[in-house]
Amino acid sequence: MILVLVVEDEPVAAEAHRQYVERVAGFTVAGVVHSGAEALRFCERHHVDLILLDFYLPDTHGLAVCRALRAAGSTADVIAVTSARDLTVVKAAVSAGVVQYLLKPFTFASLREKLDRYAQFRQSVGEAADQTDVDRALATLRTPSPALPKGMSPETRETIVTALREGPLSAGAAAEATGVSRVTARRYLEHLADAGQARREPRYGQVGRPEVWYHAVT
Repeated sequence: MILVLVVEDEPVAAEAHRQYVERVAGFTVAGVVHSGAEALRFCERHHVDLILLDFYLPDTHGLAVCRALRAAGSTADVIAVTSARDLTVVKAAVSAGVVQYLLKPFTFASLREKLDRYAQFRQSVGEAADQTDVDRALATLRTPSPALPKGMSPETRETIVTALREGPLSAGAAAEATGVSRVTARRYLEHLADAGQARREPRYGQVGRPEVWYHAVT
Protein backbone atom coordinates (compact mmCIF):
# COMPACT_ATOMS: atom_id res chain seq x y z
CA MET A 1 0.00 0.00 0.00
CA ILE A 2 1.11 3.53 -0.76
CA LEU A 3 0.93 5.61 2.42
CA VAL A 4 -0.46 9.12 1.89
CA LEU A 5 -0.35 12.18 4.13
CA VAL A 6 -3.07 14.75 3.45
CA VAL A 7 -2.00 18.32 4.26
CA GLU A 8 -4.96 20.72 4.01
CA ASP A 9 -5.93 23.52 6.38
CA GLU A 10 -9.66 23.50 5.52
CA PRO A 11 -11.26 20.62 7.51
CA VAL A 12 -14.06 19.95 5.00
CA ALA A 13 -11.61 19.81 2.10
CA ALA A 14 -9.19 17.68 4.11
CA GLU A 15 -11.92 15.13 4.80
CA ALA A 16 -12.93 15.10 1.14
CA HIS A 17 -9.34 14.49 0.07
CA ARG A 18 -9.01 11.71 2.64
CA GLN A 19 -12.13 10.00 1.33
CA TYR A 20 -10.97 10.38 -2.27
CA VAL A 21 -7.61 8.74 -1.52
CA GLU A 22 -9.23 5.86 0.35
CA ARG A 23 -11.38 5.11 -2.71
CA VAL A 24 -8.33 4.45 -4.90
CA ALA A 25 -7.02 0.89 -4.81
CA GLY A 26 -3.46 0.59 -3.54
CA PHE A 27 -3.54 3.80 -1.49
CA THR A 28 -4.28 4.41 2.18
CA VAL A 29 -4.22 7.59 4.26
CA ALA A 30 -1.51 7.55 6.91
CA GLY A 31 -2.66 10.83 8.41
CA VAL A 32 -4.37 14.17 7.95
CA VAL A 33 -2.79 17.41 9.18
CA HIS A 34 -3.71 21.06 8.78
CA SER A 35 -0.43 23.03 8.77
CA GLY A 36 3.11 22.90 7.50
CA ALA A 37 4.57 22.38 10.97
CA GLU A 38 2.25 19.44 11.59
CA ALA A 39 3.25 17.93 8.26
CA LEU A 40 6.95 18.12 9.09
CA ARG A 41 6.42 16.61 12.54
CA PHE A 42 4.31 13.80 11.11
CA CYS A 43 6.97 12.91 8.54
CA GLU A 44 9.63 12.85 11.25
CA ARG A 45 7.66 10.23 13.21
CA HIS A 46 5.95 8.18 10.50
CA HIS A 47 6.83 6.71 7.14
CA VAL A 48 5.02 8.42 4.27
CA ASP A 49 5.28 7.62 0.57
CA LEU A 50 3.25 10.48 -0.85
CA ILE A 51 2.03 13.86 0.39
CA LEU A 52 -1.04 15.65 -0.96
CA LEU A 53 0.11 19.13 -0.11
CA ASP A 54 -1.94 22.31 -0.13
CA PHE A 55 0.32 25.27 -0.86
CA TYR A 56 -1.62 27.95 1.03
CA LEU A 57 -1.24 26.85 4.63
CA PRO A 58 -1.91 29.02 7.70
CA ASP A 59 1.68 28.93 8.95
CA THR A 60 3.79 28.66 5.79
CA HIS A 61 3.79 28.07 2.06
CA GLY A 62 3.79 24.57 0.63
CA LEU A 63 7.05 25.24 -1.20
CA ALA A 64 8.73 25.90 2.16
CA VAL A 65 7.39 22.56 3.39
CA CYS A 66 8.84 20.80 0.34
CA ARG A 67 12.26 22.32 0.90
CA ALA A 68 12.20 21.53 4.62
CA LEU A 69 11.30 17.91 3.86
CA ARG A 70 14.24 17.54 1.50
CA ALA A 71 16.58 19.26 3.95
CA ALA A 72 15.48 16.74 6.60
CA GLY A 73 16.23 13.84 4.26
CA SER A 74 12.63 12.87 3.55
CA THR A 75 12.12 10.89 0.35
CA ALA A 76 8.33 11.31 0.33
CA ASP A 77 6.97 12.42 -3.03
CA VAL A 78 4.63 15.41 -3.24
CA ILE A 79 1.53 16.13 -5.27
CA ALA A 80 0.64 19.80 -5.00
CA VAL A 81 -3.09 20.25 -4.40
CA THR A 82 -3.67 23.96 -4.67
CA SER A 83 -5.46 26.87 -6.28
CA ALA A 84 -2.12 28.53 -7.14
CA ARG A 85 -2.14 29.11 -10.91
CA ASP A 86 0.95 31.31 -11.17
CA LEU A 87 3.33 29.51 -13.54
CA THR A 88 6.26 30.87 -11.54
CA VAL A 89 4.94 28.88 -8.59
CA VAL A 90 4.49 25.84 -10.81
CA LYS A 91 8.11 26.01 -11.95
CA ALA A 92 9.30 26.50 -8.37
CA ALA A 93 7.26 23.46 -7.35
CA VAL A 94 9.03 21.33 -9.95
CA SER A 95 12.39 22.57 -8.65
CA ALA A 96 11.31 21.65 -5.11
CA GLY A 97 10.58 18.07 -6.13
CA VAL A 98 6.82 18.16 -6.68
CA VAL A 99 5.97 15.24 -8.98
CA GLN A 100 2.46 16.35 -9.95
CA TYR A 101 0.30 19.47 -9.71
CA LEU A 102 -3.47 19.34 -9.22
CA LEU A 103 -5.52 22.54 -9.34
CA LYS A 104 -8.44 23.15 -7.00
CA PRO A 105 -11.29 22.61 -7.27
CA PHE A 106 -10.93 19.11 -8.72
CA THR A 107 -13.03 16.01 -9.14
CA PHE A 108 -12.43 12.55 -7.74
CA ALA A 109 -11.69 11.37 -11.29
CA SER A 110 -8.88 13.95 -11.63
CA LEU A 111 -7.23 12.89 -8.39
CA ARG A 112 -7.67 9.21 -9.18
CA GLU A 113 -5.88 9.68 -12.51
CA LYS A 114 -2.97 11.41 -10.77
CA LEU A 115 -2.74 8.67 -8.15
CA ASP A 116 -2.98 5.88 -10.72
CA ARG A 117 -0.17 7.43 -12.75
CA TYR A 118 1.92 7.88 -9.63
CA ALA A 119 1.40 4.21 -8.77
CA GLN A 120 2.56 3.23 -12.27
CA PHE A 121 5.63 5.41 -11.84
CA ARG A 122 6.51 3.69 -8.55
CA GLN A 123 6.33 0.32 -10.28
CA SER A 124 9.20 1.30 -12.56
CA VAL A 125 12.09 -0.70 -11.11
CA GLY A 126 15.33 -2.20 -12.34
CA GLU A 127 17.83 -0.70 -14.75
CA ALA A 128 16.80 1.14 -17.89
CA ALA A 129 18.03 -0.52 -21.08
CA ASP A 130 18.06 2.74 -23.00
CA GLN A 131 16.66 6.28 -23.20
CA THR A 132 13.27 4.92 -24.25
CA ASP A 133 12.88 3.11 -20.93
CA VAL A 134 13.72 6.30 -19.03
CA ASP A 135 11.29 8.36 -21.10
CA ARG A 136 8.56 5.75 -20.63
CA ALA A 137 8.98 5.77 -16.84
CA LEU A 138 8.81 9.56 -16.65
CA ALA A 139 5.87 9.70 -19.06
CA THR A 140 3.68 7.77 -16.64
CA LEU A 141 3.49 10.93 -14.49
CA ARG A 142 2.24 13.05 -17.35
CA THR A 143 -1.37 13.23 -18.52
CA PRO A 144 -1.30 13.08 -22.31
CA SER A 145 -3.29 15.65 -24.25
CA PRO A 146 -6.02 14.14 -26.41
CA ALA A 147 -5.15 13.81 -30.10
CA LEU A 148 -6.22 16.85 -32.07
CA PRO A 149 -8.40 16.50 -35.16
CA LYS A 150 -6.91 17.53 -38.47
CA GLY A 151 -6.67 21.29 -38.85
CA MET A 152 -6.40 22.02 -35.12
CA SER A 153 -3.22 23.32 -33.54
CA PRO A 154 -1.89 22.62 -30.01
CA GLU A 155 -1.16 26.34 -29.60
CA THR A 156 -4.75 27.43 -30.29
CA ARG A 157 -6.10 24.62 -28.14
CA GLU A 158 -3.91 25.77 -25.22
CA THR A 159 -5.07 29.35 -25.73
CA ILE A 160 -8.70 28.24 -25.48
CA VAL A 161 -7.96 26.05 -22.45
CA THR A 162 -6.24 28.94 -20.66
CA ALA A 163 -9.20 31.24 -21.32
CA LEU A 164 -11.65 28.57 -20.17
CA ARG A 165 -9.84 28.16 -16.87
CA GLU A 166 -10.63 31.78 -16.09
CA GLY A 167 -14.35 31.02 -16.13
CA PRO A 168 -17.23 29.67 -18.25
CA LEU A 169 -17.29 30.75 -21.89
CA SER A 170 -19.64 30.65 -24.83
CA ALA A 171 -18.19 30.35 -28.33
CA GLY A 172 -18.64 34.10 -28.76
CA ALA A 173 -17.00 34.92 -25.45
CA ALA A 174 -14.11 32.54 -26.20
CA ALA A 175 -13.64 34.16 -29.60
CA GLU A 176 -13.52 37.61 -28.03
CA ALA A 177 -11.10 36.48 -25.32
CA THR A 178 -8.67 34.71 -27.63
CA GLY A 179 -8.94 36.56 -30.93
CA VAL A 180 -10.03 33.55 -33.00
CA SER A 181 -13.25 33.37 -34.97
CA ARG A 182 -16.49 32.27 -33.32
CA VAL A 183 -16.60 29.15 -35.52
CA THR A 184 -13.04 28.23 -34.56
CA ALA A 185 -13.71 28.83 -30.87
CA ARG A 186 -16.79 26.60 -30.98
CA ARG A 187 -14.85 23.84 -32.72
CA TYR A 188 -12.17 23.80 -30.04
CA LEU A 189 -14.70 24.04 -27.21
CA GLU A 190 -16.65 21.12 -28.64
CA HIS A 191 -13.44 19.13 -28.94
CA LEU A 192 -12.62 19.81 -25.29
CA ALA A 193 -16.15 18.82 -24.26
CA ASP A 194 -15.95 15.57 -26.24
CA ALA A 195 -12.58 14.85 -24.61
CA GLY A 196 -14.06 15.34 -21.12
CA GLN A 197 -12.07 18.50 -20.45
CA ALA A 198 -15.05 20.83 -20.64
CA ARG A 199 -18.70 20.58 -19.64
CA ARG A 200 -21.55 21.95 -21.73
CA GLU A 201 -24.29 24.06 -20.12
CA PRO A 202 -27.23 25.34 -22.18
CA ARG A 203 -28.37 28.78 -21.08
CA TYR A 204 -31.87 29.77 -22.06
CA GLY A 205 -32.64 33.33 -23.07
CA GLN A 206 -36.00 34.89 -23.70
CA VAL A 207 -36.40 33.58 -27.26
CA GLY A 208 -34.73 31.19 -29.67
CA ARG A 209 -32.41 28.27 -29.04
CA PRO A 210 -30.34 28.13 -25.84
CA GLU A 211 -26.75 29.33 -26.02
CA VAL A 212 -24.19 26.71 -25.01
CA TRP A 213 -21.63 27.74 -22.40
CA TYR A 214 -18.60 25.64 -21.52
CA HIS A 215 -17.04 25.06 -18.11
CA ALA A 216 -13.54 23.75 -17.52
CA VAL A 217 -13.49 20.28 -15.94
CA THR A 218 -10.73 19.98 -13.33
